[in-house]
Order: sequence, then structure tokens, then C-alpha cells
Amino acid sequence: MQFETKFIEGGVCAPSGFTANGIHCGLKSSRTTNDLALIFCDTMCASAGIFTSNRVKAECVKLTQKNLEGGKMQAAICNVCFANACTGSEGYKNAERMAQAAAASLGLNPQNVIVCSTGIIGQQIPVEKIEQNISRLVEGLSKENYAEARSAIMTTDTRFKECAVETEIGGKKIRIGGMCKGSGMIHINMGTMLSFLTTDCAITPQMLKLALKKSAALTYNCVSVDGDTSTNDTLTIMASGKAGNTEISAEGEDFEKFLFALNKLNTVLAMKIAADGEGASRLVECTVRGAKSEEVARGIAKAVIKSNLVKAAMFGRDANCGRVLCAMGYSGFDFTVEKTCVYFSSKQGSLRFFDAQNDFQIGSENEAERIEVIHDGVGLSFDEKKAARILSAEAVEIEVILEDGNAQGKAWGCDLTYDYVKINGDYRS
Repeated sequence: MQFETKFIEGGVCAPSGFTANGIHCGLKSSRTTNDLALIFCDTMCASAGIFTSNRVKAECVKLTQKNLEGGKMQAAICNVCFANACTGSEGYKNAERMAQAAAASLGLNPQNVIVCSTGIIGQQIPVEKIEQNISRLVEGLSKENYAEARSAIMTTDTRFKECAVETEIGGKKIRIGGMCKGSGMIHINMGTMLSFLTTDCAITPQMLKLALKKSAALTYNCVSVDGDTSTNDTLTIMASGKAGNTEISAEGEDFEKFLFALNKLNTVLAMKIAADGEGASRLVECTVRGAKSEEVARGIAKAVIKSNLVKAAMFGRDANCGRVLCAMGYSGFDFTVEKTCVYFSSKQGSLRFFDAQNDFQIGSENEAERIEVIHDGVGLSFDEKKAARILSAEAVEIEVILEDGNAQGKAWGCDLTYDYVKINGDYRS
């Protein structure tokens, strides 16, 4: 079901009630850009979160999970450089100190503050630097400073990742905004990397959690960069209720409209994460059509985009179609090999996700080039030069056509380049 939804400017500050800021407080001597971010709402928010499936969880994750049990939050603070993972009881106290510092400056209860960290695992945060600069962070809160916040959560990211959408529910305009970070240690077995979502929709914490879970399954959980699941993966959403719509307290048309808009936003953010994978030179999208169920379609698509051999082939512009079929075969999902066709396609031109007026676009306005490489489970002879040209674009689609049903699903990843090893070879320094 489709509902009218448009992209707007403003990031996490697009919804009513929210302000944000980001500053540089010198957490690490080698970093000269913003390293501390804050999002604040002027009213208590219905809230929900999804977290890493890694058994080794950062101390900030443990604290935020505990705080979110009440379903009410009003602020989110995030530092980079240090992940606050594998830091023990001292690390947990540092997470609490971050919440306390933000709460004291904002006049809140520390239990209503989301705390996130990202960076090096196993080293303590110099939390005193956060405490010394928290007043400056709070003083700079504004609708415009979402731009400062979005840069403050970046680590190995080469570009900021944000989005905002607007739709109508119950005759009221509602907005959803988001910013996220993620470039490495990204795998489909997670909640997400770090993603902060805001909305002015009136919705209960229970329905907010349900929408978040459904949306993550279709978006963030369909992204893989390197197969590593972080200790810090956190996806949170705060809802101010200031749009004035009748509160969404059960599934129905209003819930579906909210979920549709949330999926629209999260799809853009997920694709931005995949396209900005560490060292990546191109976005790789796998679309599976004609599967028995959506679960099967997404499962097969995920297996293809997380294959290191497929990723390497994409980097080398090598139309090694056997690697696609091989990855499908070990996916664990049932399909008829003898009725499987595989195509590679792309649009030449730069990769643009969206602007305030338009949906995201991959490549130019020209028709996509497309080449079939496998037909009914058998590799074909094809134009190698055309295939190489298709695989040289900034975004490449691997299209899998099955004849087992009517379901389809997508997953996103990137190529595997020499730069990935370089980036992670000296990450601590």
C-alpha cells in the first residue's frame, strides 16, 4: 500500500519540538572535528529502541536499554572516538556520568536520556571533557544545528547521513527526521549502527516499538558492509506527539501510514550507510523477485550482498555470475535453481539519494543498462565489455528473477576494496 510522503529538509530537527547541536570537546587529540552530539525535545517523548545482537555489549547500550524500559525519553547524547565497550564497571559509570551531565544541564531526569558512544573498543572515555563542555553543547541547541550534530557522530564515515520526511495522518502533517552513522563493522545481524530518529507523531511507546521493529527488518537489517556486528549498534526513536494527530494506539490505517513514512526514511539512511562502506567505491543493491515469500527473497538478497567473493567481483568490475548463484545456494533458503535468472544493471552518472523535492536517484535520468548473465540456472556467454561498463557505475544492481512465487525483497552492500584493509589496519591511530 502506497501513501503520499515527501522528503523535506531539517534532519532530526524537522519534527516539532526538537533541537540539536554538536561540538568539538577534544576527546582525542587526532580529531579536530565535532565529537559530541546532543538531541533534545522540549517535551517528554514516547520512545523505543533496538540494539546490537552481539553478546558483547557496550556499557552505553546496557544503560540505554535499561532507561528505555519506561518508554519515555527526552534527550540523546552521543560521543565518538571511544566506544565505551569492554570497559567494565568504570565504563558503565562513565555512561551514567554522560547521562547525568546532560540531564543536569537540561533539567531532566538522567533516566530520560539516551546515551550512545562509538569508536575504539576497550579504552575508557575521558568523560571529564564531556562534563566540562556540556554547558556549551546545551547552549548551542537550535533547529539549525542539526548540521553540527550530524557531523559529530561520524567516525570513518566520509559523508554525513540524514533524512527527513513528511506525510499526513488524521488530517495532520507529521514529520519524521533521522541521522545515522555507519561505515564499518556493519552486518545484517543487528539493530543498526547508530541511528537517531525523531518524530512529532502522537503514538504510544508500544506501537512505536512495533513500527521500529518492522522497519528495521526491511531496511537496516538488510545492509552488510563487512560481516562484523558492532558492540554498539543502537537504533532509537523519540516521538513528541506535537503534530496533533489522534494518538496511534493500535494497528490500522494511521499506523500503516506512519510505518510507510518510516520505511521511506530508513531505506534512504540504510542505502547511504551501504554506499559509504569503508573503502567502498560503489553501492551494490540486490533485488530478488518471484520468491515464495518476502522472508525468502530478503534472505537470498542478504546472502548475495554479504558474500566477500561477490563484493570483490564488484570491485574488479568482473561479471563473475557464478559467485552470485553460489551465494544463493548456501543462503539456507529454498528456491528452484533451474528456474533462476540473474541480471546486472546500472545507470551511468553520479549517485544521488534525494533532495527536499525528489526521491533518491541512482545514476542519471537515462535508461539503465542491463545484461543477463544466468538463465534458468546456467551461465551465459555475454558481452564482457558491456558487463564491465555496467559494473563500473557508482551503483550496481544484481537482479535475481525466480519462478517460485510473487514475493520480492532487497538488500544493500558495497564492494570490497584495498582501502578497507588500509582503513582498518591502523584504526586505533
